[in-house]
Amino acid sequence: MPTGRRAGSRGARPETGSQIAAPVSRPSPVVGAPKVAVLSTGMAERLAEQKSMRRHRLVRKVAAWTVGVALLLGGSWVLFASSLFAFDPDHLVVEGSGTTVDMAAVVAVVAQHEGTSLALLSTSDVHDEVMGVQNIRDVSVVRQWPSGLSVRVVAREPVASVPVEGGFALLDRDAVTVSTVPEAPAELPVITIPLTGDDTRTLDAALAVLESLPPELSAEVGSIAAQTQDAVTLTLRSGVVVEWGASSDSALKVQVLATLRGNEVSAGSQVFDVSAPTFPITR
Repeated sequence: MPTGRRAGSRGARPETGSQIAAPVSRPSPVVGAPKVAVLSTGMAERLAEQKSMRRHRLVRKVAAWTVGVALLLGGSWVLFASSLFAFDPDHLVVEGSGTTVDMAAVVAVVAQHEGTSLALLSTSDVHDEVMGVQNIRDVSVVRQWPSGLSVRVVAREPVASVPVEGGFALLDRDAVTVSTVPEAPAELPVITIPLTGDDTRTLDAALAVLESLPPELSAEVGSIAAQTQDAVTLTLRSGVVVEWGASSDSALKVQVLATLRGNEVSAGSQVFDVSAPTFPITR
């Protein structure tokens, strides 16, 4: 009895017509391959337009900066280097009060800056230079564009005379000597003080009293004597003596003196002591 092979046994051949499926190989992706972006024609045009606009804006900014720098440089040249704003002595105005200052000397000092741009001209330097002119007490300097200066001076005016060797020194209110003359001017009071170590303070006190007087009373003063800074005495041109004392409380002393001189009882007195203004004495 013939023995048949069992289906599925080793070495069995496949039946005719049967196929064995081969494994399907899938293509592996290519690593690093660029993805191609597909853009519409409209998107590309918009990007190109934006790029062009950015380029135009940059050009306009550069042009604006260039024009600005050119204007700045041109304006600086006109202001600092051109003759348009250069100081011209013909456009100098010098004014002042008083009679003791040589105005021609002031003009000569300021005219040295001819040709300097007003933008570079230091008014403080001009001030200091003009202050060097004799008998100037104060000065102000103002630019007058485009090419001028206005200079106003305040002169030192003599208010009293002091005996010195060979004549009299005429002093202003700051005790600065304005000039020296052989004889004391009749219109100025003569100040007499002792020549001691405190003569400067004594002189300052006498001048302070004189400055505190109203014009009508100051015009009456013929001489001032001061032994110390607290003992100032005025002698009026009429011969009346006013014992003033210190320079403090001068406003009150002026009022008290005016009241005493206007009073019928004390009007004929030759001495008015107002050194203690709340307790005046007449004799």
